[in-house]
Amino acid sequence: MTTVNALVLTGFGLNCDMETAVAFELAGARAHRVHINALVSGKVDLDDFQILAFGGGFSWGDDHGAGVIQALKLKNHLGEQLLKFVDDKKLIIGICNGFQTLVNLGLLPGFDGNYRDRSVALTWNDCGNFRDQWVQLGINDMSPCAFTKGLDPVIDLPVRHGEGKFVAEALVVERLEANNQVVMRYALKNGDAAGGRFPENPNGSMGDIAGICDPTGRIFGLMPHPEAYNHFTNHPDWCCDLETARRKKRDTVPAMGHTPGIQIFKNAVAHMQ
Repeated sequence: MTTVNALVLTGFGLNCDMETAVAFELAGARAHRVHINALVSGKVDLDDFQILAFGGGFSWGDDHGAGVIQALKLKNHLGEQLLKFVDDKKLIIGICNGFQTLVNLGLLPGFDGNYRDRSVALTWNDCGNFRDQWVQLGINDMSPCAFTKGLDPVIDLPVRHGEGKFVAEALVVERLEANNQVVMRYALKNGDAAGGRFPENPNGSMGDIAGICDPTGRIFGLMPHPEAYNHFTNHPDWCCDLETARRKKRDTVPAMGHTPGIQIFKNAVAHMQ
């Protein structure tokens, strides 16, 4: 079986690299935590990897806007290499601050193969403060996204962000919808879209959009943190789930084998094998 090497960016305020690396290892990849400067200097070659992960955190302290400085640094120093990575049909995931970076780079939404120009944004939450909570997410099974194949129609993941509101011109949102590039939405308990209702939609995102992909499905950005649900005990209801399973005379809870968060990473690894 082919070894899949995943590059997990770190440095300058990023703080989810350890969790993301663990998630990739649990999913069967060989994870490499690489400082951004090691890429910029050429000490590490992006061509040696099949998956690139822009993780969560507060790159450059979110000065000038979340993900803005990281995007500028990478575009100025590695812009052509990133475009080659895309052309080579490799996978890119951007989580939270990473999603913000991807849209600032122009790698998403990638309409008509344009991976240079910015057309969507992630901005301040409507509630006016940082949100740290678990959310329900409705998964679009018609999406081409390589990372979400076979996920349950509704999954739980945590969010932790101050600038997570997805905004774009109406025509851009309509095109995302028509192309099935909206991968996941904030949802109610029954799986219906949140309809903008707070706190189910924690930030006021247009169309309850929580994650999008490019038209190929190989570039995926999402505000929730799949790497933070790497074990069933991460979930706030895990004790209740165990007790429910005991009363129904079941040995395990559904997430005990592997969580929806880890499944996202497993899908990526399987796609590149």
